[in-house]
Amino acid sequence: QLQASGGGLVQAGGSQRLSCAASGRIYSSHFMGWFRQAPGKEREFVAGIRWGAGTTYHADSVKGRFTVSRVAAENTVYLQMNSLQPDDTAVYYCARSTRGLSTGEKDYNSWGQGTQVTVSS
Repeated sequence: QLQASGGGLVQAGGSQRLSCAASGRIYSSHFMGWFRQAPGKEREFVAGIRWGAGTTYHADSVKGRFTVSRVAAENTVYLQMNSLQPDDTAVYYCARSTRGLSTGEKDYNSWGQGTQVTVSS
């Protein structure tokens, strides 16, 4: 199970950190991803991290502003979001892929419940 938290209301230009706590073991080959879904839009890949190596991947839309990380001892993945803009408003989901690196949601077989991030202008 994945439990996402940390969402809320933030002003444009502000920062927020999301957390995703996993129960059960995460294997080094697993890939932990963050997705988001804005109203009326499809869910999109935001960032991800390969659990074992710690290699990170970020969508072009968030590069330089968002940073994904993990603390293995806590079984937790984080998404640090800086310079937030109203277009970042969405429900953010964490998910786990046992198929390795993927930006496609169909490759993820475990999902958290989502946490709302609202950025006001």
